[in-house]
Amino acid sequence: MAGSKWASLTILCLAEVAVMALWFSSSAIIPSLSAEYRLDGFTKSLFTSSVQAGFVAGSLTSAVLGLADRIDPRRFFMASALIASAANGALLLVEPTSPWVVGLRFTTGVCMAGVYPVGMKIAATWARTGAGGDMGLLVGLLVGGLTLGSATPHLFSALGGIDWRLTLAAASFSALAGGLGIMALRLGPNVQAAPPFRPGFVLWAWKIKPVRLANLGYLGHMWELYAMWAWVGVFLHASFALNLAPETAGPAAKLATFATVGIGAFGCLAGGIFADRLGRTTLTMLAMSVSGVCAATVGFFFGGPPWLLTAICLIWGISVVADSAQFSASIAELSNRFLVGTMLTIQTAMGFTLTLITIHLMPLWIDALGWRWAFTPLAIGPFLGVWAMARLRAHPESSQLAGGRR
Repeated sequence: MAGSKWASLTILCLAEVAVMALWFSSSAIIPSLSAEYRLDGFTKSLFTSSVQAGFVAGSLTSAVLGLADRIDPRRFFMASALIASAANGALLLVEPTSPWVVGLRFTTGVCMAGVYPVGMKIAATWARTGAGGDMGLLVGLLVGGLTLGSATPHLFSALGGIDWRLTLAAASFSALAGGLGIMALRLGPNVQAAPPFRPGFVLWAWKIKPVRLANLGYLGHMWELYAMWAWVGVFLHASFALNLAPETAGPAAKLATFATVGIGAFGCLAGGIFADRLGRTTLTMLAMSVSGVCAATVGFFFGGPPWLLTAICLIWGISVVADSAQFSASIAELSNRFLVGTMLTIQTAMGFTLTLITIHLMPLWIDALGWRWAFTPLAIGPFLGVWAMARLRAHPESSQLAGGRR
């Protein structure tokens, strides 16, 4: 059984990395597109926010219909990945300024609702519970795959040079392979048959206090995360351009962005290991404290030595996502097992709805505050998240979490 477990989880993580390359495939090419087309801040934001909006729509549909708990998750994952791959590939057939781009990116986002939360449910089917449990580690591995997958378009862009089409094509083929490969894994022993669907199930994410507090912590985390991921590449490019030659600044910024986002995969893994031992609330409060400080201060290094700015961003990249899996693991441990898929889908739907706000606020903050202060408002989220997780820590039902009430 152990061999099947780790073989299946390896396949799951590889598939997640491959498919999640679609998420930022268009965001990664914004600097290249800007060199070829005149794009305003709102249009640049749409390249990411339309995916977020699609993800919210897909997640809500999945939650209301209970799809994540009623369909074989492998088939759900595969179908979603194949459609998303086709939608992303179709971007090569239209002009980047065409309204079709928004529709295709929205479709990609809808399909991601069958990849990200469904992947977490698959991981949860293999988790051990109670003393010596490994829920945090397994979900951390899965979110680490998501993080690395989100970073890969920046690597594709750096290797592909100015031709943004190569980035889109590479991400689409990657997702195609991941979607087909998911069928090779086995589900774990914790699979539960779904009960007859009741619309009231979706309200449990807010009615049950410990679940509500875990979701509030997640919302604070999400206020910061995707706005940082979507805009840190533009920030690094603008800063590097002040110190490096144009032919050097672009590739260096892309590689630094890949490292900043991609290093979060190690944060997810470390966060999972420590959370299973030290406690979910302890780990999430620590990670949000560090990332909040980074958001508030990173602007002071704008225009400084590229190596120093990159170092600060790497710290931010590790901490900003190290806690992400632990909010999902908390929901999996605090929810009724037969509704884990639906509860995770509702959680991600709420979180990604919030990201639509901060992704589109970033251009306004950049114009009004400049890069020195533009990321500072993002610190509000993690600091509120710390408050929510402190409340959860004091709640009696937090004893259900790995590490207990620590």
